[in-house]
Amino acid sequence: MVVLTLAALLMACAAPPADATLEAPQAYLNMHLITVAGAEIPQGVLIVNDGLIVAAGSADAIDVPSDATIIDLTGKVVMPGLVDSHSHIGEPWAADSSEPIQPEVRNYDSINVRSSTLQRAQAGGITSANLMGGSGHLMSGQTTYIKLRDGETIDELVYRRADGQPLGGMKMANGTNSQGSPPFPGTRGKSAALVRSAFVAAQDYASKIERAGDDASKLPDRDLGLEALAEVLAGERVVHHHTHRHDDIMTVLRLREEFGFRLVLHHVSEAWKVADEIAAAGVPCSLILIDSPGGKIEAVDMRWETGAALEQAGATLAYHTDDWVTDSRLFRRSAALAHRAGLSRAGALRSLTLSGAEMLDIAERVGSLEAGKDADFIVLSGDPLSVYTLVEQTYVDGELVFDMERPEDRLAAYGGVGASYGGAAFHHACLGEVSR
Repeated sequence: MVVLTLAALLMACAAPPADATLEAPQAYLNMHLITVAGAEIPQGVLIVNDGLIVAAGSADAIDVPSDATIIDLTGKVVMPGLVDSHSHIGEPWAADSSEPIQPEVRNYDSINVRSSTLQRAQAGGITSANLMGGSGHLMSGQTTYIKLRDGETIDELVYRRADGQPLGGMKMANGTNSQGSPPFPGTRGKSAALVRSAFVAAQDYASKIERAGDDASKLPDRDLGLEALAEVLAGERVVHHHTHRHDDIMTVLRLREEFGFRLVLHHVSEAWKVADEIAAAGVPCSLILIDSPGGKIEAVDMRWETGAALEQAGATLAYHTDDWVTDSRLFRRSAALAHRAGLSRAGALRSLTLSGAEMLDIAERVGSLEAGKDADFIVLSGDPLSVYTLVEQTYVDGELVFDMERPEDRLAAYGGVGASYGGAAFHHACLGEVSR
């Protein structure tokens, strides 16, 4: 890769380091550009300044600023940073075994951003992710949406709502995962009944607050769980619902119809059986695709063709890793396999980027390469749907957070001694030990 200022390009002077801090605009040239917002561009240009995209398009349609730093990406492919709509990197555990419904729990309070799992995700080209709790509860608590910057605390990575609170959804589940001994439900019917009861209580709580108006003496005692569910009912927090079997999927659609909450269906192994019903309900799906034996009995009818079936029915779909179920470094493979099974190329590329961003309410910032959006993008060695293609660089807000040329990043990409422990500082220390 060659990096030159425009003046230095003309004078053939030495290039600054690829990860240097640059105050001038950066112009990435001569690559195959996939914006996701439109057709692929064989000879593309991407202009970035101050962490934002200034322009993205064809070389014959964009004027490169005279003061721009030129990055020549001949032979490379550039596309938006990947959006993982369901991940467990950073160990974001939430609810415990005390009860099946715990909406008050925030996994924001448990995320370890110095975990090496975040470096693995960067190595896979992931720049935004929905960090989820487990699915062993009907409701395991509030999820957290993060941007995979290099940071020391969760506060540096989290997306935020307009009121400054962490942006996230509500994790729910049904099927066999959430069944167990009391107080957990023993049947699918009891599972749905417990969820209905929780939402009815939340409706009553919200109604009391509304009736109280400005009279603080009439407000109900504060209840963190009902408060979180009231946010769900108000559409301020999306329900991310683990579900596999077609009958479980239909139960979730009924609950959504009853209570009006915003919904994303996750996993949906048997969505191909009820694709028309999902599409008619206008509910998006975040899918997982398993390409090896194993897993739970509920997923026995999982098919690679599910993405194509949903696309043909008119439903919005994205893929996710459920990392570790699919390693974050292999995220692109899910869409590639779905494309092989009938999902359109455009749909496959969108399923890794913009569709996931829409499900997380962050599409105005990320998911496609368009002027005004955050400069989250990846540089690939070849076609994104090829198993032979490598992520060479990952940029977040225009900053280089992963570079295959850096030894510590290569360790995150390929694994080895020191790759599965703490944060970046530990990687550096381990690398020093290994190299001696």
